[in-house]
Amino acid sequence: MSDTYTPPKVWTWDANNGGEFASINRPIAGPTHDKELPIGDHPFQLYSLATPNGVKVTVLFEELLEAGVSEAEYDAWLIRITEGDQFGSGFVDVNPNSKIPALMDRSGDTPVRVFESGSILLHLAEKFGKFIPQSQSGRAEALNWLFWQMGSAPYLGGGFGHFYAYAPEKFQYPIDRFTMEAKRQLDVLNRHLSENEWMAGGEYGIADIAIWSWYGQLVLGRLYNAAEFLDVESYTHVMRWAKAIDARPAVQRGRRVNRVFGEEELQMAERHSANDFDA
Repeated sequence: MSDTYTPPKVWTWDANNGGEFASINRPIAGPTHDKELPIGDHPFQLYSLATPNGVKVTVLFEELLEAGVSEAEYDAWLIRITEGDQFGSGFVDVNPNSKIPALMDRSGDTPVRVFESGSILLHLAEKFGKFIPQSQSGRAEALNWLFWQMGSAPYLGGGFGHFYAYAPEKFQYPIDRFTMEAKRQLDVLNRHLSENEWMAGGEYGIADIAIWSWYGQLVLGRLYNAAEFLDVESYTHVMRWAKAIDARPAVQRGRRVNRVFGEEELQMAERHSANDFDA
């Protein structure tokens, strides 16, 4: 255990403290530079990166197109967060929180900005009447789990992922604390999926997409190199569900969009047409 840290009376920002992401973390909001966003030909303009939050949205777009919703055609523009693209003036206009993904819905007379990944999923599902249950009880259950993911994933990413994989120094207490929480969350999912095929019961939808992008990819070994550490194979029902989603063609396409890391054959910096997947 390291020496105890005594917080100062008033915290001040040390720009050099923060590890791998120190260059893009800061205690203030707003743009750092002027840069307009590109606009393509399709009704939906997505500005994103293939992190788990970004993958949620590209998977849903691809699922909508797979389901025959041609009106869901989209352009996906790359936002390189390690280079600070999210602090450009155009991006901040779409999302004042400077986080990916951000969407401009230009399908109507007046463009509508939509930010926060869960909000984007809900916006698209309701707009097209797809991937969200139509019954009141089913819709409520889907939203229960959608908002569970939005509230829980920061403990997995900013908590466990940061201290286990990215922090410049490894400290036992935060790793133990957030590992315990990550495993508790996996147990929540495992218990639920032991009695349900999908998160909202018998219908695959936005709750599955949102949760799979984090927890499904975690148990499939794609996040933080932590599969063995977390003993993910023991969560058998989560693993069954994660593999079933991973096998869907739309999911396989969606996780490639705005990806500029990992296996080269899975990378696709931008997506402007279904033909891009054949390039």
